[in-house]
Amino acid sequence: MSSLRIRLFQATDIAFADTVRALAGWNQTKDDWLRFVNHQPDGCFIAEWDGQPVGTATTTMYEDKVAWIGMVLVHPDARRRGIGRALLEHCLKFLKPRVACIKLDATPLGKTLYDTLGFKDEWTLQRWQTERVELPASPMKYHVRQWREADVEAMQILDANAFGVMRWPMVKRITFQRARWHVHETVKKRIVSFGVMRKGARGHYLGPVVAESIAAAGPLIKEFLTELTNQPVYWDKPYGAKELAVSDLLCRSILKDLPNQPIYWDIPDANTGAVELARRLGFTPQRLLIRMFLGENNWPGDPQKIFALAGPEIG
Repeated sequence: MSSLRIRLFQATDIAFADTVRALAGWNQTKDDWLRFVNHQPDGCFIAEWDGQPVGTATTTMYEDKVAWIGMVLVHPDARRRGIGRALLEHCLKFLKPRVACIKLDATPLGKTLYDTLGFKDEWTLQRWQTERVELPASPMKYHVRQWREADVEAMQILDANAFGVMRWPMVKRITFQRARWHVHETVKKRIVSFGVMRKGARGHYLGPVVAESIAAAGPLIKEFLTELTNQPVYWDKPYGAKELAVSDLLCRSILKDLPNQPIYWDIPDANTGAVELARRLGFTPQRLLIRMFLGENNWPGDPQKIFALAGPEIG
């Protein structure tokens, strides 16, 4: 009689896990799998069927407040056996004694299962994508640079206000993965936004990006796109403008080919400034996700300050 066993994920499972990831068409890399295991070695799991690996799941804890469930994948040859649900329930059993709130970003199809387990809707988000980015062609002045150790305290506060809880160890791990990481600071040297862009298996991924406002986020995001396309970028609005500074400018955009792969950008629908910026930069929405939670959502964060997710698998 066939048997299902769920055990801890080991470093030797990365090759299998990345194969299942590739079959699903997801954008994570082997470095991502290693990051999951290093961050939460007691909370990443492999499902075995008759002794053979058939599925994966990861959990990511942020203190004892909030945790994320992600990377729930089952090999196509082993589907319709209840393995995905078993992995999810195993993650819940692991997390419930350890954190107050459990979250995940669900597809509309997956939401049906999460509803039955007691998850509630928080807000929606969409993945935006482009293979050609539209960059403005007028001069702008701002100070975006690679972040330094002296910036970390300010970034931690900015990030915790946006995300809801402290997650800096995970953000720092992301920067180890063929990533660019920048801050945008004012003329008085105050950090008003920070972000990361990294290379994925299928495309470049923009995020996380956290900012006080669209005026703070826009130059940072444009700097990442400029570096990626290796083209100069300009902005003709004065620094600190409260209005959406790109609204009239990007109508006069120039098209630039992106190198090799598309860019993915996950944006909360509630952040209308980020949505409008993505649209004007040539991005189009690709798929809907629903952020859901189980337990007491006492640290909801502020999606108005989240201009790009770190990833649906980790928030």
